[in-house]
Amino acid sequence: MADPTTIIEAAGSDALACLSRVFGYDAFRGDQEEIIEHVVAGGDALVLMPTGGGKSLCYQIPALVRPGVGVVVSPLIALMQDQVDALRALGVRAGFLNSTQDFDERRTVEAEFLAGELDLLYLAPERLRVDATLRLLERGKISLFAIDEAHCVAQWGHDFRPDYLALSALHERWPDVPRIALTATATDATRTEIATRLNLREARHFVASFDRPNIQYRIEPKNDPKKQLLELLRTEHAGDAGVVYCLSRKGVEDTAAFLAQHGVEALPYHAGLDAGTRAANQSRFLREDGVVMVATIAFGMGIDKPDVRFVAHLDLPKSVEGYYQETGRAGRDGLPSTAWLAYGLQDVVQQRKMIDGSEGDDAHRRRLGTHLDAMLALCETVSCRRVRLLEYFGQPSSACGNCDTCLTPPETWDGTVAAQKFLSAIFRLARERRQKFGAGHIIDILMGKKTAKVIQFDHDALSVFGIGAELSVAEWRGVVRQLLAQGLLAVEGDYGTLVLTDASADVLGSRRQVPLRREPKKPARSSKSAKSSGTGKRAAPVDLPASAVPVFEALRAWRAAAAREQGVPAYVIFHDATLREIATARPASLGTLSAVGGVGENKLAKYGEQILEVLTGLGDAGADAADSPAAPVAPAAPHAPAPQVPAPRADSRPQQARPAAPRPTAGDEPPWPEEEPHWGDEEPPFEDF
Repeated sequence: MADPTTIIEAAGSDALACLSRVFGYDAFRGDQEEIIEHVVAGGDALVLMPTGGGKSLCYQIPALVRPGVGVVVSPLIALMQDQVDALRALGVRAGFLNSTQDFDERRTVEAEFLAGELDLLYLAPERLRVDATLRLLERGKISLFAIDEAHCVAQWGHDFRPDYLALSALHERWPDVPRIALTATATDATRTEIATRLNLREARHFVASFDRPNIQYRIEPKNDPKKQLLELLRTEHAGDAGVVYCLSRKGVEDTAAFLAQHGVEALPYHAGLDAGTRAANQSRFLREDGVVMVATIAFGMGIDKPDVRFVAHLDLPKSVEGYYQETGRAGRDGLPSTAWLAYGLQDVVQQRKMIDGSEGDDAHRRRLGTHLDAMLALCETVSCRRVRLLEYFGQPSSACGNCDTCLTPPETWDGTVAAQKFLSAIFRLARERRQKFGAGHIIDILMGKKTAKVIQFDHDALSVFGIGAELSVAEWRGVVRQLLAQGLLAVEGDYGTLVLTDASADVLGSRRQVPLRREPKKPARSSKSAKSSGTGKRAAPVDLPASAVPVFEALRAWRAAAAREQGVPAYVIFHDATLREIATARPASLGTLSAVGGVGENKLAKYGEQILEVLTGLGDAGADAADSPAAPVAPAAPHAPAPQVPAPRADSRPQQARPAAPRPTAGDEPPWPEEEPHWGDEEPPFEDF
């Protein structure tokens, strides 16, 4: 019997050779090497790694080192073509099977699989319910099963996919084939559920840090959210690519139109758009620079766009998991990025209403309430947001110095008396008048406003009328928002009326103090944040010497033209990190170009001469500081996360990317939205048959 140590050493050597030959990188990052060696040796693995941390590499290299074809289960058919194109650009033999293909295309891929001419085959989980697919897989040689976005199996999670439950049968049907399940978002409880439901009880768990230090987390009071967003884009992210999340389709359409009217290249994405429009907008976002996608949660999972500089939420996410996953789509290249959320009273009321009206039993509603409570705690914290976020995932940390609460610590004040006044108003309306109202009307009563509604109901005769005039409307809304977050108020019914909770009695009886957060006058910004002049022009690349900036821009222009010609996203050609290193080093030969991180054999052969032509065409403009003592060069920026694709086997042949197949894709606060939010139909698209 072979010595396991020898097997692991050989696997590590082969894996490192793959990494070096294709990517031009000399070493793995973090736990990648240990995970790869474990899977290559035949072990099952459950991998938790943040977005941009290199998860894909953890199954792609083992699929190449082990004999057979790696089968990748992915929930998104809309992105499979791009994933396969990126692999083929590296010389990796990849294919996919889904409903976007015609009969001949499917037969071609099936024949390649049976002939052993594929390294990786992508499938949607729904495809594994089809007997014909199972029979096909049984006729081939499978090196491993990779289950991407494994949190989709968590039944009460934010991205539950029922078809993932059937994946537990993979081990029964192929007991000798290793499985690796991967996700960027899972608490300890979710991780346990994933292992149980996928029958990965013997799997080794690899948990990387959840921290994304390049992302600055900022949450500010929602006043006029679209104008607040526009100000963020103009002052800090002009010309940058980003994603804006809205709760409703109407919110998406209105926000995209508003941004477009103000000169932002903004596109909408939601389930109400036809498949062609969704595919076209997604394609523009991936392939063009500086596009802002305004979307519901239907958009984002699996999107591999490295240079997303900001993710903005105009509405409150349902859970910390959802917030973490959505904000994690920013800054995959490791450069400074912003996660910005506008949050107000109306968000809390609306989310509570949605939970009360949700399907399922009381236990399900309690789970949803627990998720929302954790999200509210993150929003209302007066300590480091990053610490609170990481604690939710079980990771201790210290204050980061790069979130709004670290940069501008919020003041706190004793809100006990204010809380008692508000709770008393609710109590008196219920006891004396048998009435219930929403926050706005109760605030009018406390402030002594004789509105038509106050006069109609004779509420100016209440003893609490006018007792809260010392606070502004905005301050009262902040009080109510925080009382809801602390469980001292509850939302009832379709109209969002407010009622007392069991905990309210302790406040009314002066047995409990109510500390409240006073928002800073201006939102915090960090010197680490992307800055721009507000002119709509892209800011100069960070961590580049001035002499390298024109070279970098020339390389980006070449890359954009090459990407358009090939019909692929720009990052399939080269990531920005690679172009930055080329611009700084100014290699003069293929040999020196091959030493740049991210330039492997296949890309060197395909693009090397073109890059040298671009550099030669620039002449002495922006010459490398290595040749000019008068212009010292700043250290090159750290490599972006290595593209999550491995080296081909020795007999792999570079293949041209196939044409893309059609892709079906499944003051005071403003008034409440005119339409109820859509949740059930806003999931990423499923496979269909």
